[in-house]
This record gives sequence, structure tokens and C-alpha cells, in this order.
Amino acid sequence: MKSADPERYFIIVPDMFGNGLSSSPSNTPAPATAIRFPDITLHDNVAQQHRLVTERFGIEKLRLAVGWSLGGAQAFERAAAFPDMVERLFTFQSAARTSRHFHLFFDGVRAAIELDTDFRGGFYPQPPQNGLRVAAPIYAAWGFSPAFFRERLDETALGYASFDDFLVDFWEGWFLRRDANDLLAHLWTGRHADISANDLYRGDLGKALAAITADTILMPSSSDLYLPAEDVAREASRIRNAELRILESPWGPVVGEGMNDADTAVIEQVIYDLLAR
Repeated sequence: MKSADPERYFIIVPDMFGNGLSSSPSNTPAPATAIRFPDITLHDNVAQQHRLVTERFGIEKLRLAVGWSLGGAQAFERAAAFPDMVERLFTFQSAARTSRHFHLFFDGVRAAIELDTDFRGGFYPQPPQNGLRVAAPIYAAWGFSPAFFRERLDETALGYASFDDFLVDFWEGWFLRRDANDLLAHLWTGRHADISANDLYRGDLGKALAAITADTILMPSSSDLYLPAEDVAREASRIRNAELRILESPWGPVVGEGMNDADTAVIEQVIYDLLAR
């Protein structure tokens, strides 16, 4: 993140539960190993991150909570759960609550993995590679926009020789490098992402959004199939100090991954803008 100078700011990038680096199905010993790993919510992640920030580092204020996709959902959660602590909030290609439409995507990817006969209820002696390969084109269709494929950016921008080359190298490669149970853990967290799903707000999303006092910028992608700009606009309208900035891009939700320099520069500029005010 070039816009946040580590010589000036103390930058904390926590690993989510289930990502294979933090506590995850793939690295947790019995009895909570593999598919027996507990379901983890946004609130579970942020509650432990809060302990890290306050108990380990002794920090009382956060200049900026920022995140993309599910990381942005955690930034949302942090700003709603600890409004007096978070001074600024920036989420891009993210939402405070996963939509019912988005549930269909998560359920499709989960089914692709779990229906592989090698999955064996989550206790697989070898990775369920067929299921992971089936999940890849599901993600590909949602992860990039129709305009991305119409403009053949997989070839002209990413340098793939063909559509099949892109699907196999980029998407299948991404899935096959990951543990299936870790993926399912993240899918569960994403499907149930909701900043009001906790004892503080008890499912009242409007109340959770209204509690956010941070100087806020929300940035959806104009071509995001997961999180349409109109949905993000509804959330922005319920946050008292929120500004909506739509990133016009054909790259869909993956625009936040930094694969397109022009879009990355726009995202970086928002961080500059927020930290300067």
C-alpha cells in the first residue's frame, strides 16, 4: 500500500482465521481439524484483532480502517463495533452485509467442492482436485465482469494466450494451491458476513451502519457482479459521514487486487485523501 508510508504510520495487516496462515482447518490439530474447524464470523475475527491492537500494541485510536472484499467487511465491522476508535473508514469492493444474491455464488462454489467424491466429508487423504477445478470457472464468471471478457483483457492486459489458458493457469491454479477446507471456511465467513450479526446490534443493520462515526469513503466497482454499486450506495446513505465513490472499471470485483495500475492508482488516491483530512 504505497499511500500509507510505514515510516509515518504503524500498519497492521492481520491474517483472517481460516486463510491457511492464521488458525485454519488445515493447521489446527484434532479435535478441531479439517471440516470440524469451527465456523468463524466477521465479529470473531475483529474481536481478536481488537485484542491484538489494544492488548499487544496498546493502541487507542486507529487513523484508518481499510480493506478490500472480505477485508473491507472486517473494516466495516471494526468501525461499527468500535466507533470511538476508528477515525476513518475506506472499503473497496466490499459490503457491510452479504446479499441474498451473493449467497447463491457461495453456495455454488461450496457444492462444487463438497460433491467431489474425493472430498469424503472433509476428511480427504488427497485434495478433491476435481471439485476445486469445477469451482474455478464459477469464480471466474463472477470475479471478472462481462466487459472484462468482451474486451479480452485476459489476453491484452494479463498476457494469456487464450481463454482456456487463462482459466487453467489463473483460476484453476489459484484453487489447486489451496486447501479445500480452508476455502470452505472462508466461504462460510463470506456468506454469513454481516456487521450487525452480533450481540451489540442483534441483526439490525441500519443500527450498525448508523453507529459508524468514522470519516468514510465506500468505493464499489462499476462492473462488480458480487456487490453492485446501487447496493453499496444504500449502505453509504445510512452512514452519517459517508461518501460514495464509484470506480469506473471493467475489472469487476478483482479491481482491488492491484492487477491494473490505473485502477490501483485511484484506490491509492482515496487513501491519500482520507489520511490528509
